[in-house]
Amino acid sequence: MLNSIDIIAKRASEELENGSVVNLGIGLPTNVVNYIPPSYTIWLHSENGVLGMKQLDDDSRKDADLINAGKQVISTVSGSSFFSSATSFSMIRGKHIDVAILGAMEVSQDGDVANWMIPNKKVQGMGGAMDLVHGAKKL
Repeated sequence: MLNSIDIIAKRASEELENGSVVNLGIGLPTNVVNYIPPSYTIWLHSENGVLGMKQLDDDSRKDADLINAGKQVISTVSGSSFFSSATSFSMIRGKHIDVAILGAMEVSQDGDVANWMIPNKKVQGMGGAMDLVHGAKKL
């Protein structure tokens, strides 16, 4: 039986199309990777300058220097690339991200995101969330 986080992540994965470039926000959205169909090629993007991430599994070589925007250790797929965060944000602002999956505490009936942080949780800044809200083709 799936818990509520997995139910949301599974449902979000159903919005993805094969071949998409997808940015998964920190927290719950990172669970979406568990439900991407194995037959799909999805290029996972992170604001800190990675394209081609994959879920870290038992067979993956663990390298603490490879992290996503949420500071989780990641692994990469063949053909992945690393670049500066400036280039990463150019990809976002240039509308080269097909889908961004973000967590939000408040969303209007029109899909407007009203906040960017979890109450009482220290964050360094809003990161790429607001750029993704504006720059991704689908949110």
